[in-house]
Amino acid sequence: MLIDNKSIAIVGGGPAGLTLARLLQLKGADVKVYERDFNKNARVQGSPLDMHEDSGLAAIRKAELQEEFKKTFRPGADRTLIMNEKAEIFFNDHETKPEEDFGHEHFRPEIDRGPLRNMLLESLFPETVVWDSHFLSMERQNGGWLLHFKNGNSVYADLVIASDGANSKIRPYLTDNKPVYSGIIMLEGNISKENAPQIDALIKGGKIMAFGNSQNILLGQKGNGDLGFYASFKADENWPIISGLDFSDNTQMLKWFKTEYSEWTSIWEELFKNAKTPFIPRLIYSMPLDQTWESQPNLTLIGDAAHVMPPFAGEGANMAMLDALELSEYLTDNHYNTLQEAISGYEQTMRTRAAIATQESLENGERMHSETSLATMLDFFNSHLD
Repeated sequence: MLIDNKSIAIVGGGPAGLTLARLLQLKGADVKVYERDFNKNARVQGSPLDMHEDSGLAAIRKAELQEEFKKTFRPGADRTLIMNEKAEIFFNDHETKPEEDFGHEHFRPEIDRGPLRNMLLESLFPETVVWDSHFLSMERQNGGWLLHFKNGNSVYADLVIASDGANSKIRPYLTDNKPVYSGIIMLEGNISKENAPQIDALIKGGKIMAFGNSQNILLGQKGNGDLGFYASFKADENWPIISGLDFSDNTQMLKWFKTEYSEWTSIWEELFKNAKTPFIPRLIYSMPLDQTWESQPNLTLIGDAAHVMPPFAGEGANMAMLDALELSEYLTDNHYNTLQEAISGYEQTMRTRAAIATQESLENGERMHSETSLATMLDFFNSHLD
């Protein structure tokens, strides 16, 4: 194989990086994952992910982890309520959603990020992940790269794969492309179900999507019972600063919600009154649809580092895990004469499909924050029942 006797450094231990490490180890590759977190418990993992048949689930199958995934995912977490700002229910598939299973084209099983990460970590050889490795810089050396980390360590790798997210510090070594702001902010909050009894009585372990006045509230129940939620709206890119809000002050956040979401009924207020703090403003970015760069023989990108996109089509993590699957196959495909040819083939395929997914995500974001968002989303969900 092209990667025989090559040392591979994956920078970033998210779903894409860990999936790639697993797939490469199954091929006998020498791979390490460098992750800036101090250990696997350093951060609370975010909202659940839904896995798609031809991307996320395909990668899990190839990684020989489907049976473990079946023990870990959350049946019923994909059941959805669609509501308006008055908390009136317009769509409810809790009782009517057809029973789907693995292999069904519309089956999108949900899994919390923490269990997904743990499943992938446990599939790797011991010491594969090097924790507390915050990437600072790298320089060319002997046909590969010498990587430098904040902890003072430096390591050499023949091939570096950037899996370090939307704000990738490695991307500039390959391309000047930068993410573009979409115009949408998602204000993230978390709350225990005991502190949101009205919402908890509605969500029943699934999801809520509420639309009104070109604004959204999107909720999902986590495996531990907590509710993760987002107030999603259009705003200036500098909104987190110019708003003057203290995101750690529930009183301020509740006042903001009552003012900015003034047409929304009081049932939603318990989210802001009782949420765990701080709230986190997530500015939604995407990479240019027409991005390109000259492929290198010792460096490439996967996941958000390559193609960060809005979350409004549920494609980000799935595209990232498909990156891992496809890159592992290109790197171990004996039809290519050089690593640069293999990497170039992967990057061309990846950019093409990522642009399609990004376009869909951008369009969905516009639909979800339009004056007709409720009707549009109802049409979409009802069409999938036919």
